[in-house]
Amino acid sequence: MKKSLLIVAALVASSAAVAQTTDTLKKIKDSGSVTMGVRESSGALSYTLGDGKFVGYHVEICQKVLADVQKQLGLAKLDIKYQPVTSQNRIPLVQNGTVDIECGSTTNNAARQKDVSFAVTTFVEEVRIAVKANSGITSIAQLNGKKVATTTGTTSVQTLRKNERATGVNFEEVYGKDHADSFLLLESGRADAFVMDGAILAGNIAKAKNPADFKLVGEVLSVEPIAIMIRKDDAAFKKAVDDSLKAMMKSGDVAKLWTKWFEQPIPPANTKVGMVANENTKAAWATPNDKPMEDYAVKK
Repeated sequence: MKKSLLIVAALVASSAAVAQTTDTLKKIKDSGSVTMGVRESSGALSYTLGDGKFVGYHVEICQKVLADVQKQLGLAKLDIKYQPVTSQNRIPLVQNGTVDIECGSTTNNAARQKDVSFAVTTFVEEVRIAVKANSGITSIAQLNGKKVATTTGTTSVQTLRKNERATGVNFEEVYGKDHADSFLLLESGRADAFVMDGAILAGNIAKAKNPADFKLVGEVLSVEPIAIMIRKDDAAFKKAVDDSLKAMMKSGDVAKLWTKWFEQPIPPANTKVGMVANENTKAAWATPNDKPMEDYAVKK
């Protein structure tokens, strides 16, 4: 009897813990704090200036979302804690309650939707190939026998391998621990190409010692909705985040933030990424949705 009571008690405690992590608004109100997951080198979407300071398009969007959440909860003060995450640990850290809202460069896809939820899409990315400008590489076919860098825990090289133009193309994958590390593999000659989201590639090129030494080449490998990530089965928090984002999209504030981070000089070197919002991104702002990347796949 005692054993069964212990099991019941353990189950109750376990379900209480799950309920707590899936009631993010209550957690924020009770603690007066919230933890934002941020990236150290995700181009102009989310990056660090050092000394624990994080900036970027998604970071600023999330700061505005959390200001709306603070107002909704009637909090006089909200302490935002910044937690650096990587491509490998971002999903587990959201799931286990360490991070409440992840504001980096995460693709919303069907597989990830089984583990986490996504807010409405704030950017539709195009996966591209970056090479050295003098490499002579202009297409996927020319990657045959080459070393291709990608970041551990991302989907980009899988995307490259699935591309019909990559049939019969054999290349060696080399892995960077984060996007800056992957770009360094290209910069130092240890990789011939870096396959990643175009915004991340453009952002890292803009921060390079000699940006003109690099270029984006070849065709768009895939179209991927990038979104803010939150815990699964937390309808109230998702509604609060989505309502804030939809208001920013309607007012034009999201478009202004895009211009600020992608079309104007940004810190620390005051270089420009020089990337205008593509048509898919503008469509996502005009008709907010949280569709996964599978819905963007070319229908044949």
